[in-house]
Amino acid sequence: MKSTALLVPALTQLILATAVSAQTPRPRPLTDAERDAEIREIHKQLDTLSARLAALEAQTANRDAPAIAAHDDAESSMPPTAISAKAGAASQPLIDTPDTPANLGFLHGTTLNFGVDGYYGYNFNAPIGRVNLLRAYDVTSNSFNINQASFMVEHLPTATERLGGRIDLQFGQATETLQGSSSNEERPQVWRNLFQAYGSYLAPIGSGLQIDFGKWASSLGNEGNYTKDQIAYSRSFSFDYLPFYHMGLRANYNLTPRLNVAYWLVNGANDTEDLNGFKSQAFLFTLKPASSLTWNINYYFGQEARDVEPTINTNAPPSPTQPGLPTANITPAPNGREHIFDTYATWKPTSRLTLIGEADYVIHRTQQQQSPSHVALGSLTTKYSLARNWNLGGRFEYFDDRNGLFSGKAQALKEFTFISDHTLTPGFLVRAEYRRDFSNQPYFLTDTIGVLVRSQTTATLGLVYWWGTKQGIW
Repeated sequence: MKSTALLVPALTQLILATAVSAQTPRPRPLTDAERDAEIREIHKQLDTLSARLAALEAQTANRDAPAIAAHDDAESSMPPTAISAKAGAASQPLIDTPDTPANLGFLHGTTLNFGVDGYYGYNFNAPIGRVNLLRAYDVTSNSFNINQASFMVEHLPTATERLGGRIDLQFGQATETLQGSSSNEERPQVWRNLFQAYGSYLAPIGSGLQIDFGKWASSLGNEGNYTKDQIAYSRSFSFDYLPFYHMGLRANYNLTPRLNVAYWLVNGANDTEDLNGFKSQAFLFTLKPASSLTWNINYYFGQEARDVEPTINTNAPPSPTQPGLPTANITPAPNGREHIFDTYATWKPTSRLTLIGEADYVIHRTQQQQSPSHVALGSLTTKYSLARNWNLGGRFEYFDDRNGLFSGKAQALKEFTFISDHTLTPGFLVRAEYRRDFSNQPYFLTDTIGVLVRSQTTATLGLVYWWGTKQGIW
């Protein structure tokens, strides 16, 4: 068609320009951010050409529409099936309508993604209730489980389209761990399945200042929510202890190609609705001193204690027996602070080997006059990629819970984890894991009521599926 021919030179020029650009030597390797930006820009150009092609073809069809009437007599002699098929084709839109691709530009650059994460785990202690203590996600033994069923939609802001956002919906066992507790949420049933929901704006300041408002996954600690992006199936003690998510405002800015800085102003740790009137803050620094090394340095502080009882939706005034009564009427209102010093580094000395080290130190007071409680931890995680999409990995972690902030008991914890996984096809991962947890105190459950031991051993097989248009880490 003529409309198609009009686009051939433009499309050819774009392809040649892209090929030449790919072959042109660059003074330095592209950073991840630069490469992602270039990919998005090429996609936008292709989307623009596709939309223009659809519009020109629709206009051509509209121009030729009167010719259809000239064939009415001929159609009367056609078989009924032929008339039906032709009428169906003629009923398609001849000009741009809200249903045509030309008017769906707001979806360009938007990714839709789905995931299913399940496992079978076995605890060799055969604990009463089949409970794996101190686990974030693999919490039950001798049972098939849906850890997460996830839906995610994301639109990244760019220099040419400055608005963006992201929504993550989750269902399954892990939602109880992430945000199912009334100890840190006023109304957990309202927010349980909404893991992330935020809008983004890329302000035209320097290299681009991105400002987000809403709820997002915490970046304290090196591990994240989606199993496909982790080395181990089970999460470390530190992941289970550090915040899962925050609600509020955040901003990040690339000072240089090797240094990103970010600031948070949030309700608190794991608080979609604030439990007190104090807003927590964080300062985060991401350094890339070399292409193979990324180093994160984070400092978070705030008041992480409740000053009101859980609330319900009501217009009635508070009473001594009604939720919403300030805890100050019962006990002194909390005014202490929590400080989290978090750092981790990822080093890839070769294309096959990945090393991740993490260290954290936490100081916590509920009341200012109290002696502080402390937590100290460190971990080392490794991954080695083999041929044919096989990987081997390991993790060692030490967790000094001297005041029982994490486990509820003063103890020193250690864990060793050994991992093997295989990607059968893109989007389908099978991961096997053997893990042993230790304590210097009798703590872990057994098959006998009241009998505790100093270790627990688990074996886990995870099956993780995902599909959609987002590439890389979710």
